Amino acid sequence: MGEALKQTVVVENKPGANGNTGTDFVAKSTDGHTILLCDTGALAITPSVYSKLPFDPSKDLRGVTMLAYSPHLLVVHPSVPAPHLAGVAVEKATGAEWTYIPYKGGAQAIGDTVAGQTQVLMNGMLATLPQVQAGKLKVLAVSKATRMPLLGNVPTIAEQGVKGFESGTWQGALVPANTPPAVLAKLNAELTRIIRSPAVRERLVSQGAEVHTMSPAEFTTFFEKERKHWAGVVAQGGIKID
Repeated sequence: MGEALKQTVVVENKPGANGNTGTDFVAKSTDGHTILLCDTGALAITPSVYSKLPFDPSKDLRGVTMLAYSPHLLVVHPSVPAPHLAGVAVEKATGAEWTYIPYKGGAQAIGDTVAGQTQVLMNGMLATLPQVQAGKLKVLAVSKATRMPLLGNVPTIAEQGVKGFESGTWQGALVPANTPPAVLAKLNAELTRIIRSPAVRERLVSQGAEVHTMSPAEFTTFFEKERKHWAGVVAQGGIKID
């Protein structure tokens, strides 16, 4: 991107508050050269979980483009005898007690499942796949409409009785709402070109992700729809951090 734009591009990680720290930094940037790369959690879910935010994603940000999408994996520790989702359902129906454990982040949840501290996990494919490939976790189902060659013959959740079920994680690029239209269009064109390049596409596919690009208007509409969807899920579950 730096070569295409003839500018120096600096990548800066701003962790904290489940993505709110970095999102707030970009939302308040006024230089017209700051881009936010984030995922579903930071943009669509976290704003509904926190009762107070220093920014409004609907007013302070504009979408540039979606970059990639990947499904969730339902995985278990290898010691769990259930070979598929139906097996887990049978165990629950016969009186097995399940306890939901809310983790602060996916890394800790994966670590505990690998260690056998927890037995079942639903998590994003990008973070979970390496542990599956290493034989440390076993996949029961994928939350996609169709099976994935990368996972062999693992069936979808919909195939195993939860009709129509799909869920996943997307990554996208956004900029402050006051970014000039010409800059927005240029960023969209360059990011689309890069993400569609054979080398980048191949790397994403090898990690279980699919390339998805959109126009700025399409992506802004998309993440607003996603935000409202997850706001409903959060409200239904009574989930709040503060």
